[in-house]
Amino acid sequence: MKNFKKVALAATCTAMLGGVSGVVTTANAANWLMLQGTERADAAPRVKLWGFIQAQYQKDYSDRSPNGYVPPKLIGPNLNSQSGFNVNRARIGLRGQGMPLDGKVNYFLLGEFGNNGITAGNGGSANITDASITFNHIKGARVRVGLFKTPGSEEALQAIHVFDYINFTTMANQGLLERHPQAGDPTGPAQPTPNADMNHFSRSVGAFRDVGFQIFDTFKSAGWEHSYAVMVGNGNGLNFGDNDDNKDTYVYWSSEKVFGGKGGRRQGLKLFAWNQSGKRTNFNDKTQEQDRTRSGVGVKYLKKPFRVTAEVMTADGMIFMGQHRPAHLYNNEEANGAYLDLGWYIPNSKWELDVRYDTYTRGENHPTSGANDETEFNTLTVGTQYHFNKKTRLNMEFAMRDNKSDTPAVETENKGVSDRFAIQLTHIF
Repeated sequence: MKNFKKVALAATCTAMLGGVSGVVTTANAANWLMLQGTERADAAPRVKLWGFIQAQYQKDYSDRSPNGYVPPKLIGPNLNSQSGFNVNRARIGLRGQGMPLDGKVNYFLLGEFGNNGITAGNGGSANITDASITFNHIKGARVRVGLFKTPGSEEALQAIHVFDYINFTTMANQGLLERHPQAGDPTGPAQPTPNADMNHFSRSVGAFRDVGFQIFDTFKSAGWEHSYAVMVGNGNGLNFGDNDDNKDTYVYWSSEKVFGGKGGRRQGLKLFAWNQSGKRTNFNDKTQEQDRTRSGVGVKYLKKPFRVTAEVMTADGMIFMGQHRPAHLYNNEEANGAYLDLGWYIPNSKWELDVRYDTYTRGENHPTSGANDETEFNTLTVGTQYHFNKKTRLNMEFAMRDNKSDTPAVETENKGVSDRFAIQLTHIF
C-alpha cells in the first residue's frame, strides 16, 4: 500500500504518546435501544439537564482536479474550504419521568446548536434532533413515539458523543446519512477554487432519525441479552410532518453476551442485524416514487483492553451521489459497504489507539440505470484518544483515502483526493 509508511509513522507516534498514566473511561458495547427512555420509576428525576459540545479542526490535503473541487476535497458542512475550525456539535436537552403522575412514562428532548448537516442544511442555527415519549407499561413491549434515532447500524445508532472517531465511515456518510432534497435545490458544476460552497441541499440531513412509533424491549436467555425493535416512521428525517403517504419500516435484532459494566461503557460481545425499507417521492415530479432499502449485519466485541467492530451493509435505491447533485438522488442504483474497527486501550493510561478500514461501492448496476458511474471509496483511518476524565476527551485522526471509478468523468473528479487530518475536543455536561 502506497500509504503504508504514513500508517506506520502515525501508529508509532500515537503509541509513543501512550506513556501517560491514568484510566480510560469511555469504552462502549452498549444496548443503545435501552439507554433512552427506560429510566427506572424509582431512580430517574423529573427533569435532568444534559448535553455536550464538540469543537474541532480539520485539514484536507486533496489537490484540485482538472474540473475544480468536489465535496470529498472540502470540509463539511459548508463545503467551501479545505481547512477550518468549527463547533460541529453543541447539543442541550432535557430528559426524565412523569413522576409522581406516572413513573413509567419517560420523555427525551434534544436540540442541536452546532454547525453541521443538521443546522447548515436549513440555513439556520438550531434544530430539534429528538422529541420522544416512551411508555414502559407493557412487559416485553415498550412503546416509543415521536422523533428519535431509528434502529439500525451500530455506527448510526450509537451515541455520537462516545463515538470513537471524528468522521463517519463512507458507508454511514453516503449510504445511511440520508439527504432530503426539495424542489428548487440547484445542481451546479464544481468550481475552480475551494470557495465554491458545494452543499446544494437546502434541507438538513436525516441524522439517522425519523418521526414515528416503535415497539421494543430486551430480555435475557441462556446468559445472553436479546433486544428487538420494530418501528414505523414517516421516512422524512428530522421533519416533523410527512411529505407523502408512504411510510418506512425498521426492524432490528441484537444478541449480546455481557461481560460487565453498564450503560454506555458496558463490555460484551454483540451480534446484530437490521433492515430499513420505504419509498421516496420525487419533489420535482410527485408522480414518481423510488424504493429505498438498507440492510446490514455486524458484530462488536469489547473487553478491555481490546475493541473489535465489523459491519457490512447493502443499499438499494436513493443512492447519494454528492452534496452538489441533489437531482441525482432519485435513482435505482445499488451500493454496498463495510468497515472493520480495532481499538486498544493502553493499560494504566488515559490513551486509546484506534484504526479503522472502511470501503463503500456505489452505482454497481449502472449499465441498466443510466447513472454510469460505479465508484469505490476506500479509507484507512488511524487515530488516538486522550481521556482527561469520564466526560472530556481529545480525538486525533488521520484518514488516508483512495477513491476510484470505472467512468472517466467521475475518475477525473476523484483525481487528487488525498489524506485528511482532524482533531476534536468533546465535553459532556
